[in-house]
Amino acid sequence: MGRGLHGIDVILYEKNRVGTDEFNRPIYDELPEVVPDVLVGEPTSTEVLDTLNITGKKLVYTLAIPKGDTHDWKDRKVEFFGKKFRTFGEPIEGIEDMMPLRWNKKVQVERYE
Repeated sequence: MGRGLHGIDVILYEKNRVGTDEFNRPIYDELPEVVPDVLVGEPTSTEVLDTLNITGKKLVYTLAIPKGDTHDWKDRKVEFFGKKFRTFGEPIEGIEDMMPLRWNKKVQVERYE
């Protein structure tokens, strides 16, 4: 018997402020952290077109983040399937107690090279 619905490990690059440059802009270091049990879904063609028209970004995948996760997913580099992506937009979050499964946040990602 299988495990049922489950996600994969996704590497999230957390931003850590390490100083400022000569123009007083913040300098960040990116630290990789593994987030387990993230669902990776393919958006519909309508979602891809709507997102492209509104934001100018091409939606490639939608990530479902497990309940209880406290990471900042806004404008972060992520890695899965051996490729790098960048999240964009505000994560959409549901009320944990009202969500029937183990995931309650939705994050959009675009291809990042």
